Amino acid sequence: MTHRIAVIAGDGIGPEVTRQALRVLEVLRRERGVDVELWELPLGAELFLKDGTTFPLELKDEVKRTCSAVLLGAVGDPRVPGGEHAHDILLGMRSSWELYANVRPVRALTDELVPLRGKAKADVDLVIFRENTEGQYVGAGSERGRDAPDEIAMSREVHTRRGVERLLRAAFDYARRHGRPLLMTDKSNAIPAQGIWRRIFAELSREYADVSTEQLYVDALAARLIQAPERHGVIAGNNLFGDILADLCAALAGGLGLAPSANLHPAVPGHIGLFEPVHGSAPDIAGRGVANPLGAIRSLGMLLEHLGYSTEAERIERAAAEVLRLGRCTSDVGGSLSSEAAGTAFIEVLAHH
Repeated sequence: MTHRIAVIAGDGIGPEVTRQALRVLEVLRRERGVDVELWELPLGAELFLKDGTTFPLELKDEVKRTCSAVLLGAVGDPRVPGGEHAHDILLGMRSSWELYANVRPVRALTDELVPLRGKAKADVDLVIFRENTEGQYVGAGSERGRDAPDEIAMSREVHTRRGVERLLRAAFDYARRHGRPLLMTDKSNAIPAQGIWRRIFAELSREYADVSTEQLYVDALAARLIQAPERHGVIAGNNLFGDILADLCAALAGGLGLAPSANLHPAVPGHIGLFEPVHGSAPDIAGRGVANPLGAIRSLGMLLEHLGYSTEAERIERAAAEVLRLGRCTSDVGGSLSSEAAGTAFIEVLAHH
């Protein structure tokens, strides 16, 4: 079966890192028989600034109908301070396609990149399941009297039983499948609305009695991740907390430039998935040729796993660890290569893995 993949390189460093991921994919297509067809979409700030296009509904529907996955570089551009195009592209796909599970694996690939004293790569190996469609990111709220002395800004968070349960069930299924403990984090002692997370987690814990479980408030969890990252296997949380903790954990594994992610609908096999590096568009380094392509390449690995190419996904992870060990990488992770040269080095190492 030929899988169609939509590619949205996007903004900032997105095109630079996506280009390197596509070079890797081309090698796998040519030499390993990975059967995919690419559909590159010119969505992003440039198109929005040209004619106001974000992500037309009919195009979005066609992508969902005809593609198995989307590979996204990054969206966000300071020339669009309101982020209208980024909202419609990224949050539009997550919400309209019900990609409710943002899965962010956090695995250190070398001892040297772990910033914690006395910790090694074996101590940083966990997965975060972030609820992806609700919480504080629903855009519910208002502002009153902007720039006035009595200015008020309000934001509402929304948690539904359906939304919380399906995310937690996906995390439970993953923890059971991989034999890992599951921790649910919230802040219900200060935000009563988050009590729904505790109630549903307790219900599902009885159903998944074979999975070791724990509940911890998010502030306590943040501290413990620094003190003892090895105590964590799978972490599940709401949209905001999952976003913040994932970035914290990425730093434990060597930095945002290495971090991959997937946006999935785990309850439906074969449902379209969205794959993107965690780092965002990083406009401050865009165009300089120094962006780390490993986050995008590892996101490609997650995409291939989603399509059933688990062997190729494993090869990508091994090659990523090897280029870091050899120092054939960009400066943010200890090397001196440009983005393009780092992509070339990865392809050379991949040939032996």
